[in-house]
Amino acid sequence: MIRRRKWTTRMENSVRLLCPALSAPVVHGVISAAAAADRADLALQFFRFAYRRAGFRPEPATFALLVPVLAAKGMLNHARCILLETMPSFSVAPDEATVAALVAAYGRAGIPQEAVKLFRLMPDLGITRTALSYNAVLKAILCRGREAMARRIYNAMIADGVAPTLSTYNTLIWGFGLCKKMESAVRVFGDMKGHGVTPDVTTYNTLLNAWVRKGDLESARKVFDEMPGAGFERNSISYNVMIKGYVEARKVEEAVVLFTEMGEKGLRLSEKTFAALMPGLCDDEGKAAEARKAVADMAERRLTPKDKSVFLRLVSTLCKAGDLDGALEVHKKSGQFKHVLVDPRQYGVLMESLCAGGKCDGAVQVLDELLEKGTLLSPKSPVMEAPAYNPVIEYLCDNGNTNKAETFFRQLMKKGVDDKSAFNSLIRGHAKEGALEAAKEILAIMTRRGVPTDPHSHALLIDSFLKKNEPADAKTALDSMMEHGHLPRPALFQSVMAALFNDGRVQTASRVMKSMIEKGITENMDMAHKIVEALFMRGHVEEAIGRVNLMVENGCMPDLDKLLAALCEKDKVMEAQKLADFALDRDFEVSFSTYDRVLEALYTEEKTLPPYSMLCKIKHKGGVVDQKGCDALMDSLKAGGYSKQADILSRILVENGSSISKRGKKSAMGA
Repeated sequence: MIRRRKWTTRMENSVRLLCPALSAPVVHGVISAAAAADRADLALQFFRFAYRRAGFRPEPATFALLVPVLAAKGMLNHARCILLETMPSFSVAPDEATVAALVAAYGRAGIPQEAVKLFRLMPDLGITRTALSYNAVLKAILCRGREAMARRIYNAMIADGVAPTLSTYNTLIWGFGLCKKMESAVRVFGDMKGHGVTPDVTTYNTLLNAWVRKGDLESARKVFDEMPGAGFERNSISYNVMIKGYVEARKVEEAVVLFTEMGEKGLRLSEKTFAALMPGLCDDEGKAAEARKAVADMAERRLTPKDKSVFLRLVSTLCKAGDLDGALEVHKKSGQFKHVLVDPRQYGVLMESLCAGGKCDGAVQVLDELLEKGTLLSPKSPVMEAPAYNPVIEYLCDNGNTNKAETFFRQLMKKGVDDKSAFNSLIRGHAKEGALEAAKEILAIMTRRGVPTDPHSHALLIDSFLKKNEPADAKTALDSMMEHGHLPRPALFQSVMAALFNDGRVQTASRVMKSMIEKGITENMDMAHKIVEALFMRGHVEEAIGRVNLMVENGCMPDLDKLLAALCEKDKVMEAQKLADFALDRDFEVSFSTYDRVLEALYTEEKTLPPYSMLCKIKHKGGVVDQKGCDALMDSLKAGGYSKQADILSRILVENGSSISKRGKKSAMGA
């Protein structure tokens, strides 16, 4: 009931109803059950309720049970307060085992100074220190490498007449080995016999491990070989330590020999055995077969390695050796182990190698497994490298399966991946498959994230919009391409302009034309001429003249004679007159016969002032005009009340006529 419900007053009343009088067996039972459920906090809470509100008087056995439970779960301050404050309040003296448990807990927590303080306080608490408490404090300080302090405490132990036990010597050898003080460890090993203590197999294994940690395999092997002569059979731990040492020294052959020897002797192959051996087998291409057999043995024995990276390393080694089938087999077996979440990088290595080996369909199957298991979605899973995912993404996009590629890459994006190649592959894939909205979305994501785009991807997207007869979207995609700093090909500009023009979007096509010319592209201007003509025909005179001027400024002079003639033919007289005036003002090369044609059209339309203005400009440039037309125009000016303009025109004609006669016919023809 206590474990399942929140601790409230109502729950306390329920406890009282169940147990009106809390006896020691009941309290001890609840504390033990809470400890077994890994709820030291609940054990402490119930203990406080029992003596504060339920009238329970703790016994020495109560504290002997509770303090080690709290110490084991790292509740050190609570354990210390109970030991030094609560116990005296009930006139209960602590025993050595209880204090030693707290000393050891301080050592495990990496607080050796508190362990030493409590150890030195024991005489004040009326506790006689024996080997139990000495062993606890020695281990606590050696955990932090305080080997000098350990020597002093050991010497004090001898001086106090406390006989060291086998556990004392084993602790000292372990601690000195941890600090790599092998002289001290060997001295302690030699002192054992002098104090009448016989070493056991644990002692030899501890010394063996110390030499391996030091990196002195020769000394370690000497101890290993001496064990049978000393009357101790080498056990699994002995072999595990030596195998680990050989593997770390890159002497895998010796490690394999010992591993085989273990099997021949019938020794138990544990997780630690494989954990010691596998790194050496995984990193050596020549030992790939032994590594695969070891994995099969582990799976058969249902042993899960603590170091889960062995599978990744073995798969990587097999892939480097070109054994893709073996790598796939190991990969499948790695998924059979309990509590093993396959590393995403393992999937990546397989996909990269399968694609490189021409087995892209196999890589897709591996990807399907990855997506199905959701391995990438784990917050703790590491990120794949680009060479691992780009080949399979590119393959999917090239083979009509871009949606799966995007699903995969979006999971990578959640891990912070912003890969240019993958993004561009997705755009190309969606464009090829006609999923243009999806392609636009990917492009928008790239823009937001500041990822550089690929001009080919933009061009493919534009072409796809054109094929679907969506010129407006094609124009938007073209603008986006230029915004990303890419210069479209001349043919791409022409295609977009033609599509817009044919769709009746002349002004939009005109804006594309403007962008094209401003980018310095002046090739194949046929479509540009059509756009300018269409602008005039639709009455967008200012815009049309602006485009003509832009073309001239960029060295691609339009055929104004042809344009003016077309406007006259289609009865766009005023548009033709404005273009003619523009050409005259800029002194563009237009034949006087074309101007005459414009004037004739103006006469036909019975316009007065516009042809007057044009005639003045033409005569000012020395052009020859039709005298009859001029006479008719002067009559029209006079009839319209423009006598002054008629007189000016008459004088201009007379002056130019006399100057022409003086210059002669040749000069007139030149003009």
